[in-house]
Amino acid sequence: MDLKFTEEQNMLRDMTRDLCRDYSGADVVRKMENDPRGVPAELWQQMQQTGLLGILLPEEHGGLGLNMLDCVVIYEELGRALAPGPYFSSSVICANAIKMSGSEGQRQALLPGIGNGDGIIVPAWLEPDNGFGPEGIQLRATATSGGYRLNGIKRHVFHAVAASKLLVLVRSGDATEAVDLLLVDVNAPGVVLEQQKSMASDTQYRVAFNDVEVPARNRVGAEGSGWRTWSAAMYDGIILLAAFAAGGAERALEITVQYAKDRQQFGKPIGAFQSLAHYMADGTAVVDGAKMLVYEAAWAHANGKSVTRLAPMAKLFACKAFRDVTAMAQQVHGGIGFTLDYDIQLYYRRAKQLQMNWWDGRYLENLIAADILDSDLPRTIPDPFTI
Repeated sequence: MDLKFTEEQNMLRDMTRDLCRDYSGADVVRKMENDPRGVPAELWQQMQQTGLLGILLPEEHGGLGLNMLDCVVIYEELGRALAPGPYFSSSVICANAIKMSGSEGQRQALLPGIGNGDGIIVPAWLEPDNGFGPEGIQLRATATSGGYRLNGIKRHVFHAVAASKLLVLVRSGDATEAVDLLLVDVNAPGVVLEQQKSMASDTQYRVAFNDVEVPARNRVGAEGSGWRTWSAAMYDGIILLAAFAAGGAERALEITVQYAKDRQQFGKPIGAFQSLAHYMADGTAVVDGAKMLVYEAAWAHANGKSVTRLAPMAKLFACKAFRDVTAMAQQVHGGIGFTLDYDIQLYYRRAKQLQMNWWDGRYLENLIAADILDSDLPRTIPDPFTI
């Protein structure tokens, strides 16, 4: 693995850091908390102009055609700034799913809009009391003469109000992986949105489908192929979320170290006390370990190697690092760290939320275990590279 970043990658890092500094400061993050749209206008406009919404799209569809290592550099900086907005849901997950399995017409019609930010598409995936795997998809797509009829509930749909379409995972048969992907207009009759509050205040919605009619042409991919497409898109996505977590953990540690230098107690900085100094030393080792694992997963992906084990490992470890480092940071800050006046609580709340979303720790452990034990036990987790 070559860890020497290219000049272009360093330029991407600097550009993204400057953009986040100017348009995604803590004031913007605070302003977007529980905002119904959750899309900061100036930041979104800058991401449109710089092409950051098309990083995974090929050039023929208006994207930058970057590899995974290029993208990880960008997502680290977005994580450092806790940049809000639907760029991951739309420009990574949905863009990848449509790019992989969409018809040529769907690609031509949808991908350029995702890449330039004019068309936002977000996934409607998780359901109340159901899990992260294909068994959790129970919203039934009933066949009609012209397509499908949907009745059911989806939860944790990020930025649904800002989207023009939802990419909905639906059950189309009784087999475990009999899942389809359907494009549904947010304003279609029978679609009801209700904002849900979360610990990260990150603009989530409950979406109800009441006799929603979806034409057959809105299916993405062949019938019954939806879970394989979704799984493959997620394997790419969790590498970038791991980078986001590593960047957030690194920035939270920097904030804490500076606080430990500035805060005086008993006539000296609190960082001079060995117990606190060791906390921050341990945090530094954990953050560096998370970054290295993320880089390894991204490097493997960029070089055509399997990330079946590396991608889940990266998100599992990086999200735990983010959670542990911010928990330590709260302790170093003391009681004031929980108050809204201090930025560290922004990182603390988002760290736990990210750890629980987009495949949580238990599901990631199952993925890793399935890969480790694959030679001896039947595989219960779908292979994302058989799509």
